[in-house]
Amino acid sequence: MPTHHARNLAAAATLALAALLGCTKADSSQATAAVTSTSWPLLGFVKADSLNPIMGPSAVGVFLDPILKQPVHWEEKDVFNPAVVVKDNKVYMLYRAENLVGTIGKASRIGLAVSTDGLHFVRQLQPVLYPDNDAQKKYEWPGGTEDPRVVEGDDHRYYMTYTAYDGTLARLHVATSPDLVHWTKYGNAFAQAYGGKYLDKWSKSGSIVSRYEDDGRIVAAKINGKYWMYWGDAQIWLATSDDLIHWTPVEMAAGEKPPVPLRAQALTMPDLKIMLPTRAGKFDSDLVESGPPAMLTDQGIRLVYNSRNDPAFGDKTLPLGTYTASQALFDQNDPTHLLQRLDTYFIRPERPYETTGQVNQVVFLEGLARFQGRWLLYYGTADSKIAVAARPVE
Repeated sequence: MPTHHARNLAAAATLALAALLGCTKADSSQATAAVTSTSWPLLGFVKADSLNPIMGPSAVGVFLDPILKQPVHWEEKDVFNPAVVVKDNKVYMLYRAENLVGTIGKASRIGLAVSTDGLHFVRQLQPVLYPDNDAQKKYEWPGGTEDPRVVEGDDHRYYMTYTAYDGTLARLHVATSPDLVHWTKYGNAFAQAYGGKYLDKWSKSGSIVSRYEDDGRIVAAKINGKYWMYWGDAQIWLATSDDLIHWTPVEMAAGEKPPVPLRAQALTMPDLKIMLPTRAGKFDSDLVESGPPAMLTDQGIRLVYNSRNDPAFGDKTLPLGTYTASQALFDQNDPTHLLQRLDTYFIRPERPYETTGQVNQVVFLEGLARFQGRWLLYYGTADSKIAVAARPVE
């Protein structure tokens, strides 16, 4: 349990930030769920109610789709699930966008927007990563490119993990860029692992363990000579890499058994070692999914994760399908070793733009930035818009 002093400090910080963002005391009191924790989680985020949602659909952006060979209003339907990068004292947001379904089918593409304050963004008119007539078309069309997460390598290139969706199967893919605008696709993250064993398995949500530097950069970190990535949207698994492009999933050792009885969606990959399982009776009963790049700290590796509830075997106070978010802590020297995990969520759908949309009752966290003395947490709302919550850097 946190001490009274710690609780008072957290409350004061929350109210101060609420005033800074234009939130009322009543607004801030609803920002986070009460949690039982120690000092390791990053809590006290306040939703920027005076600004949220900070981005929504737009009919302004048009580009000539290379596959359809016609102009497409590529973000006219929904925008959501953003990644963020701090660069040149600005916040760059890469986000998922969908076109309206009409004479053409719906597809997802990844757009780019930039902000000088982390709250107000100016978008580029054309997407920066999208299905094309290239080697990845069969994996990315007609579904699209979805849900980016971005980190910086020691070579100062940017590495994006994203979902390639062919309309049937989601696959975790990798792309790199020198400038966040021009991207080179490398295909499936697991294509070379175990003779291609996982190439045609459902995979997504790659959260690479990284250092969140004081200047805002999110830099991929090596542990024991390897890069590490939490991934998955049924249970959360783990993979390692030498180059941030080619990844090898961590499998169970001979004779090792899963930590809990598996639900159906995990049975398709029974050899994988589960790092963070779903939990019966809780908010994360039906699904767990990696959030922003995992944060390497002196206390351990902090993983913010998204989760879905089914009240039939989960939290009976949350509606069916509710997405909330929580946090877990892994050993900084052994990313396979779970140290602690919050007992409940720290953010949940509350506002109308979070509870009603393309998919109701969803907050989905993918972007976290250290910027101008604040932690800024960016998330998709109801698979329709983008919002932000904030707290001071302490």
